[in-house]
Amino acid sequence: MSHARPLANGLRTDHPVPGLPFVDDSHIPLDEGPEAIEAVGRHEASGMWGRYDRNRQDNSWYAFTTDPLDHSLGWSVRYHPDRGRTVLLMRDGDTSTLHSDWGGEALLFRAGGYWWDGTTWYRPGQVWNPVEQDHERRKARAAVTVSAADMLDGRADPDKAYVGKVLTFDPEEGAPENWGDHLALWAKHHQERKGALPLARCVVDVASPELTGAQLLGVPEMAELGNITSSTLRAYISRGNSEVPQPQAMVNGRVQWARAVADDWVEARQRSYEGIKATMSAGDRDNLSPGAAAVRDRFAANFHSTLWGRPDVRKRWILRARNEESVREIADTLAWDVAVSLDRVLPTDVLGPTVKGAILNGFAEAIAMNRPSAAHRKEEPGEKSWYHLHLTVPVAKMLDWFIRHHPESAHHYIGDIVREAHDRWEIPTKATLRTLRQALSLDGELSQEARETYFALLMPREQHAD
Repeated sequence: MSHARPLANGLRTDHPVPGLPFVDDSHIPLDEGPEAIEAVGRHEASGMWGRYDRNRQDNSWYAFTTDPLDHSLGWSVRYHPDRGRTVLLMRDGDTSTLHSDWGGEALLFRAGGYWWDGTTWYRPGQVWNPVEQDHERRKARAAVTVSAADMLDGRADPDKAYVGKVLTFDPEEGAPENWGDHLALWAKHHQERKGALPLARCVVDVASPELTGAQLLGVPEMAELGNITSSTLRAYISRGNSEVPQPQAMVNGRVQWARAVADDWVEARQRSYEGIKATMSAGDRDNLSPGAAAVRDRFAANFHSTLWGRPDVRKRWILRARNEESVREIADTLAWDVAVSLDRVLPTDVLGPTVKGAILNGFAEAIAMNRPSAAHRKEEPGEKSWYHLHLTVPVAKMLDWFIRHHPESAHHYIGDIVREAHDRWEIPTKATLRTLRQALSLDGELSQEARETYFALLMPREQHAD
């Protein structure tokens, strides 16, 4: 997925994006609320769409709609009761992406993804926080908000600017060179609006030591930090790879990133799936993780011993013994060596307690969940919350794998599960085993016959007749 880039400012925006032209948005009901904006796109005409959502914490909202005059374009709006609104013209396919970006606390974006929550500026979110299930918030260093009042001066001439129309708007046309004149024309229209946000509170840009020229990096420096080639980085950019942050500036036609953003990108790469894999496999001749390398070395030694250390096998290497039957016999011998070594790959004394803990934890959650509902209804005689026990799909699959590969060890740990479930919650053996058996019937690979035979060996003799 690529980054969503606005094409133009709506004339009634409070926060103009620097460099973008201004387009007339009078045909969009901005002052009538998010429902009205959504309704424009919910028209029956083909190819249109609209949506709005509210942020209940601060009574703000965000909405988008396909433009009713040109369905290839769309409008995105972010409104805050104290901070005003942002109105942007987008490619219609990008409105939903920006809508998702506005789903948090960001009120606007500048400088290639730097975002503002109404008080503080943050760098583009890149490093994932697994606890908060969101990107880490990293404040931009010594950031200062640049307002429209800061940027307007007496040299700008609004008569040299114009307000574009949707029907004649060209998304491929470059940014106006005299943007200061366009900003002045916007300010003139803005101040004529009743209740307009003061120009000193209209955010145009952000300034920070992180964004100065001395802190900007080009493609070669960025690629070197990421430990990739410049051509690879350029390929990522040309494909619109969203893992590469947006550049903060364009200098002489070349993209530039802030060093702080680049450092976050490198950290995010290191913490990614591929980054962790590369870090943990660094130094191995086959780029294998430590555990996989240990398995390789163990079986390499075993295979070498079998193939070369045993005279009865080594003699198979003579030319007249090289036939399909001999190769199959050797392959079977090596496969047998792997099959009887599974406990050295995933030890049962580690797997067993893990599966047991996962199952009992699931039982505890199910029982706790069912207690409140049981308290509000008349409980039937003998009814217990263990009737609602279940296993999650991953746990059921792991138990199934355990039984199929180590049936004797699994038998021991299932016995522990039955005993502890009875001791902790008075769950009958039959109920526990039924729960496990049903989970395997839904998500396991054991045949019905094998499953029934196996669980019959777990059931106490006196309960077989039930």
